[in-house]
Amino acid sequence: MKISFLGAAGEVTGSKHLIETSFGKKILLDCGMFQGKGMETDKLNRDLGFDPKEIDHIILTHAHIDHSGLIPYVFKQGFEGSVICTDATRNLCSLMLADSGYIQEHDIKWYNKKLAKKGLPPVKPIYTADDAVKAMKLFIGVAYDRKFKIDQNITVKFVNSGHMLGSAVAYITIKEDDRMINIAYTGDIGRPKNKILKPPTAFPQADVLICESTYGDRKHENQHESEFALLDIVKYTCIEKQGKLIIPSFSVGRTQEIVNTLNNWYNQGILPQIDIFVDSPLSVNITEVFKMHPECFNEELTKSLKDDPYPFNFPTLHYVRDIVESKRLNDRKSPCVIISASGMAEAGRVKHHIANSIDNPKNTILFVGYCAPTTLGARLQQGLDKISIFGEEHIIRADIKKLESFSGHADYEEMTEYIKCQDKDKLQKLFLVHGEQTSAEFFKNYLENEGFSRIEIPFKGYEVQI
Repeated sequence: MKISFLGAAGEVTGSKHLIETSFGKKILLDCGMFQGKGMETDKLNRDLGFDPKEIDHIILTHAHIDHSGLIPYVFKQGFEGSVICTDATRNLCSLMLADSGYIQEHDIKWYNKKLAKKGLPPVKPIYTADDAVKAMKLFIGVAYDRKFKIDQNITVKFVNSGHMLGSAVAYITIKEDDRMINIAYTGDIGRPKNKILKPPTAFPQADVLICESTYGDRKHENQHESEFALLDIVKYTCIEKQGKLIIPSFSVGRTQEIVNTLNNWYNQGILPQIDIFVDSPLSVNITEVFKMHPECFNEELTKSLKDDPYPFNFPTLHYVRDIVESKRLNDRKSPCVIISASGMAEAGRVKHHIANSIDNPKNTILFVGYCAPTTLGARLQQGLDKISIFGEEHIIRADIKKLESFSGHADYEEMTEYIKCQDKDKLQKLFLVHGEQTSAEFFKNYLENEGFSRIEIPFKGYEVQI
């Protein structure tokens, strides 16, 4: 058996890991997009490193685009196998992949106008919204903790990883020749305490563990303190400065956590009486998907639903679908909070809100999750005086703040405690992926001090025989 690491190796986006068995099956673990490198990203996404026609199955850990975003593309390129994931992941992908296709169609129009001015030929999007809709016929939804038989030699079981709605550790058992090999792939690991979701669940013993390392060198601040810090930032921006608070937020998970936190503040009578807008059609639709999956909710939220059956709604909260209404927010003078996708500020409506707000010192831009190093979100946090958005230079006068404890990624201590469900001596290999090189190296050293061994940090294109 061979495993090839084709993405999210030494970096955070583009998760793709290919398993090739001795009996000819090819299984792709995740099929994610590279993000945040401009047109270099486009080339990385088109050069897959494998022939989609040869892939038998994609096992998908969760719906985030850096893990799922190239599924419509490989479908276009001839992939006809199955995409196996949890039920909630399938429901989310039906919205998120179509939205990704729409964004590409929109962005490519703008980019082609620039090419035309230079006398260069136009380019096509990697895929369209229609491609994404068609690709959904490949998806098979599987409940948590149920062993799904792919064929006579391969089974998969999804165990809750607590990262986002539907996220899971993929636990794969492969019968090869006269041996059974158990591979656990964490996807992304959530935090032990989440406002909405159940905490990560221990998974069975593996021979090979492929583990994320996004926050492999970071320690989160106290989550309870961060919630009060959010309230302070709302008051500071909207009451003291009389400005706008712009929160770039991932449509899945982070938006619902923030809304639920604000909902609780409203119920307690301590949230200022200001308008709060969730300006993202995708976020609006995904919040409806959340309501469909109460089996993913933690005990605290499940109990609170008895007193407040609408944890994502309160009187001063407004969900914005219409683009005209979204544009109207840019002309709004009165204080407000705008929560909008995407979380790394690379695309979507939030990029326009930032461009229209960044030169006003009354305003604040608050980041509440991880931003890959080359993204607009990361660059805004570097203390720059100026920044280019949509090809135009802007003076940065707004306050730039971050609260990383809202992130859906566990820190290095939390990840370590989670994977201690494994007997260290029985792990033949531990691969650290989905992390920048410095993060993965720090995490490797920490894990070795905790008694783990046989740890490797694969690079893109690295192949290993198991």
